[in-house]
Amino acid sequence: MMSTDGRPYAIALNGPNLALPLRGRAGLRQRLARLYVDTYEGDVASQSALADAMSVLEGIADEDDPVPVSLRVGSDDAGAIVVDLGTADGRAVVVTALGWNVVDRSPVLFRRSGAMGPMPTPVLDGDGLAKLHALLNMDDTTFRQLAAWLVAAWIPHIPHPVLTFKGEQGTGKSKTAEMVVNLIDPSPASKRSQPRDIKAWAAQAFNSWALCLDNISTIPPWLSDTLCKAVTGDGIVDRALYTDDDVVVLTFRRVLAMTTIDAGALAGDLAERLLMLDLQLIEEDRRRTEEELNGAFEAVRPAVLGALFDLLACVLAVLPTVRLDTMPRMADFARVLAAVDQVMDWHTLDDYLATSANVATDALEGDPFGAAVAALVDQAGTWQGTAAQLLDTLPTPLVRPPNWPKDATRAGGRLKRLAPLLRSIGITVDDTQRSPGKQRHRLYVLSRAEAAASDPGQAPLWPEVAPIGQGRTPPDQP
Repeated sequence: MMSTDGRPYAIALNGPNLALPLRGRAGLRQRLARLYVDTYEGDVASQSALADAMSVLEGIADEDDPVPVSLRVGSDDAGAIVVDLGTADGRAVVVTALGWNVVDRSPVLFRRSGAMGPMPTPVLDGDGLAKLHALLNMDDTTFRQLAAWLVAAWIPHIPHPVLTFKGEQGTGKSKTAEMVVNLIDPSPASKRSQPRDIKAWAAQAFNSWALCLDNISTIPPWLSDTLCKAVTGDGIVDRALYTDDDVVVLTFRRVLAMTTIDAGALAGDLAERLLMLDLQLIEEDRRRTEEELNGAFEAVRPAVLGALFDLLACVLAVLPTVRLDTMPRMADFARVLAAVDQVMDWHTLDDYLATSANVATDALEGDPFGAAVAALVDQAGTWQGTAAQLLDTLPTPLVRPPNWPKDATRAGGRLKRLAPLLRSIGITVDDTQRSPGKQRHRLYVLSRAEAAASDPGQAPLWPEVAPIGQGRTPPDQP
């Protein structure tokens, strides 16, 4: 069969519902070579014969319509969420609004990669969330946002904010991120270094459902844009090896995390796609060794998974009825938070919106041009003019920052990118008007919005949800 991204795979007739690549490690070519040795008592198939066989099989695969192939998480035709346990026997967890169970054969076709590791079989023992919280140095508010993010991470068709652990040295950021990623998508390399370019990033992202960039100090513009696209869905086209005109397509939407002490000035679009969690400093008498933490995590991981899958089932039961009065950025994720709040009687949506407003404000303060625009509106109340006039009006720093616009065209573009951040502090940017006369230059109107609409964290976003059905009980609470 051929996948929707143009890659040929094979599926065992009497085995797990797994898509095997024709070539590569653990692919069909390797299995055919092993089968030949077993069948013909030690004789080895020639490389040319194997290559010819692969060419024929690729042609057969191309005869039928492409089929979707999932990585770690998928959904079936009935809307159930299916999570691949990553075990050799192909077992999976199927989650619906009625509950979850482990099945021997996945109803969803999955592919595997060398970056994947197996998940333990989940169990339900009543206090899985509390056991996870006991391993993490975070207060109740922060942990509940994390638990809601973990549940949303298994809903495959929505964007997920980049989970960002922030804190000074000694707060356990890297270890916390490692445990979180290994709950969603276990990997022998759950933490990654910052990629050097887009091609290196694409190779990592294509082969993992969830991954963490560790110890990020600065985020260059290309990586900021790349992370934004990976959150909402990205596609990268590259020339196929050993060809002149053939291409390979990598498409993915990923669950991302990163750790940082201070990521520096964040671009506005990335700042709006973060879930920032501050970790508390671990006192010296409460520190544990890596070996102790690993042992404790492995001991509770089946119970934690069971509790998270149970919470996911409850969320799926109420999610279709969730309605928000206004839709913030990352609206699908906000609806999941509202559903979690209904099930658990938490306030994760309010906390997320308040935190997002703070992140946006910090990002604006770290942008000299944006801060100058905000100061201008604070002083003037309302300002109107062209992008060139705006550049003339703003005081140019003695040492001009690299991202300070050099001309009117760049100033207009920067203002458009900054509009969401400015809106978060109550400043609206209207670029719909034109100046009179033949030139018809675009006019920008900058004004202070009403206080009620200036802070997304204070906006009324109360969900309207139906009550949980009879006989349903929410999962344990930490």
